[in-house]
Amino acid sequence: MSKIEPTLVAPMAPSGIDFNAVLARQAERDARIAALRPANKERLFDGLTAASITHVTVSFDGYGDSGQVESIEAYAGETEVAFPKTEIAYAALTWGDPEVEMRALSLEDVVEQLAYDLLSDTHGGWENNDGAYGEFCFDASARSIHLEFNERFTSSELYTHDF
Repeated sequence: MSKIEPTLVAPMAPSGIDFNAVLARQAERDARIAALRPANKERLFDGLTAASITHVTVSFDGYGDSGQVESIEAYAGETEVAFPKTEIAYAALTWGDPEVEMRALSLEDVVEQLAYDLLSDTHGGWENNDGAYGEFCFDASARSIHLEFNERFTSSELYTHDF
C-alpha cells in the first residue's frame, strides 16, 4: 500500500472580524432608523393632508434579484390627482455617518422611500429569487400605512410509492 499525501490546502485562519460587534452596530443603526420613522410619517401625513390627498397607493414587484416600485398614485377621495411640488423634511442616516441628515424631498419621494424602508424592514430580500409583489396604501385620514405582500416561491412535492 502506498502513502498518499493530502492535496487539500490547510484550512484558512479564523476570521479576525468580531461578528457580534458587527451585528450589534447594525442593530443600533436599525434602532436609530426606526426612531426616525414616526416623525417622518407625521410630516408625510401632514403634507398629504395639506395637499388634500386622502390616500396613496404604491405598487411594487420584484424577482430575480431585482425589484422596484411600479407605480405611485395619489387620490383625493376616488379621484386620482397629481402630487404637488411640495417638499418636506425627511430625516435619514447615511451609511457610515452617525449624524442624522435632514433632506428636502417631494411628497412622492417620501412615499417611495418609506415604502422601500418598510419592505426592507418587514420582508428583507423581497426582490430575490422568485420575489414578491404587492401594494401599500398610505391612508392620510387614518394616518396609517397598510401593506399587502404576496411572496412567490417555487414549490416541489415528493411522492414515493412502493409496489
